[in-house]
Amino acid sequence: MVEQAQDFFRESFYNDPAVVAYAPGRIEFVGNHTDYNGGKVLGIAIQQGIYCALSYRNDRKVLGVSLDGEPTFTSSLDDLETLSEDGHWSRYPLGVVWAIQKKGIKLERGFNLAIFSNLPMGAGLSSSAALELSIAYAVLADEKHGFSKKDLVKICMYAENNYVGVPCGILDQGVSGFGREDQLVYIDCKTESFSNVGIPQGTHFWIFNSNTQHSLTDSLYSERFSECAEGLKVAEGFRPGIECLADFPLSKLDSLADHLSRKIYKRVKHVLYENQRVNDVARHLLSDSVDLRTIGNFLYDSHESSRNLFDNSTKELDFLVSHLREIKSVYGARLTGGGFGGAVMAWTSIDFKKSDAAIISKLYEAAFDHPPRILHCKSGDGVHLI
Repeated sequence: MVEQAQDFFRESFYNDPAVVAYAPGRIEFVGNHTDYNGGKVLGIAIQQGIYCALSYRNDRKVLGVSLDGEPTFTSSLDDLETLSEDGHWSRYPLGVVWAIQKKGIKLERGFNLAIFSNLPMGAGLSSSAALELSIAYAVLADEKHGFSKKDLVKICMYAENNYVGVPCGILDQGVSGFGREDQLVYIDCKTESFSNVGIPQGTHFWIFNSNTQHSLTDSLYSERFSECAEGLKVAEGFRPGIECLADFPLSKLDSLADHLSRKIYKRVKHVLYENQRVNDVARHLLSDSVDLRTIGNFLYDSHESSRNLFDNSTKELDFLVSHLREIKSVYGARLTGGGFGGAVMAWTSIDFKKSDAAIISKLYEAAFDHPPRILHCKSGDGVHLI
């Protein structure tokens, strides 16, 4: 893949790249919409991701090309304040450059960049965060800038929040940044602290992409963000001094019932129980005797909560989870990512085969007139220079 990224750069710009950076996609193992609510999340960096090949220019222009067929873009380091065309992929690289300069680093030279990806877009695998991090690492490859990995994760989240316009938390960029092979990334999103938890040996991750595209900038994601903020405002009246929704005690949830609309109460209930599920899963993973079926049941519970309380599942995702649950070699399954489309993750034993995936695919195609895209994922390392 590295050679392909370099070749694509040469074909596009007729010289060699000065640097190539790579950032992986991620699977949200558990912790749905807990990140921007100050909760905990568990995720896995995967071995599919995005490569950014870059060379510096003698002027201040920024030129970008992508092998995915996205339109080429041209911009300037001096003209980044205005959001680029809505829906155009240039929002992500230009947003990262904008955020870097907002953090006090004045970039002296423009650059050419070429993006090469083997990560499915719109499948809940956080292609946007992988794109942002690969670009940030390439642009700031010069060590004199002195940014830590955590700094770059936060810069990329700042770009997505304030330039792209997605009110996401730190899950996506954090897992893509701090991933390690055979490890989950555990994030305390309130304190922005990162650690790793071992993945039980012999377990596998399969992604079933429903092929119903989602865009996190659409009104549904922002609506959920606003609903959680509304819930927090009421919760603060009962628990002065809490800093985020996840701070509110789960044991006191019932006290909010008469003071919230049914819809907002459902959102708050999901966040508090989902945050507890993350803690429960982490505790089980760290125990001397890991019970995979118990952890799998937490994953199923997470999906049911997303479906019934947070209303961010779809009939396609529910169908996939329901049929995966019937297969003995599947420990657990749930939607992964923001929801409203995208993909389901199945956590399986080694006994889950391509033939099992094919059965699910045939059932899905019969129900929805198109097959899901299936990806067998392995854990991998986080963002790095090549």
